[in-house]
Amino acid sequence: MIRVVLADDHGVIRDGLGRLIAALEDVELAGVAADGQEAVTVCAQVAPDVVLMDLDMPVLDGIEATRRIRAAGPDAPAVVVLTAFSDRPRIMSALEAGACGYLLKDVEAEEVAAGIRAAARGESPLDPRAARTILDARSAPDPLAELSPREREVLGLLVEGLPNKLIARRLEISEKTVKSHLTRIFRVLGVTDRTQAALWAERHGLAG
Repeated sequence: MIRVVLADDHGVIRDGLGRLIAALEDVELAGVAADGQEAVTVCAQVAPDVVLMDLDMPVLDGIEATRRIRAAGPDAPAVVVLTAFSDRPRIMSALEAGACGYLLKDVEAEEVAAGIRAAARGESPLDPRAARTILDARSAPDPLAELSPREREVLGLLVEGLPNKLIARRLEISEKTVKSHLTRIFRVLGVTDRTQAALWAERHGLAG
């Protein structure tokens, strides 16, 4: 029996997926969560085989929740993202966080069931649109190549944990200029804040 945890902040979607799982002979609903932090907690409590993870959730988003769940070790559950978002930054961030699959919410119920079973077997269920985005990303230019030398300096100091004021002092520029650099860095890397930028840098060997 495949044990599944559902993580989605919309009750209607949780109810619908719950009914879908209840109709499957080889899958059972082990737990539900209405936000990312709750998903992390529930997974630690019930040890599911697979997690269906939404991305846009309160308290803790699905990407960070995925990262924390997968960090539990070799026995961590497989995480399949089930979301309405098909943009490249979210797809790549989710997969880099440890998700094994990426499905969109407009798929048929049978595809969700197949995705759960595939993830439980150690496979990677990917919506064709997500797969196409990944292939496009492989041929895309290196984001670091799009950053200016100064922006790379700012990114490096951000990774060291320096706040904007100290970055400005170290580089002898204004805080306003630092903020301007960070805005462009976030856009180029496909992240939304300092923490995600630092994690991106770590994953690409730029930390330390």
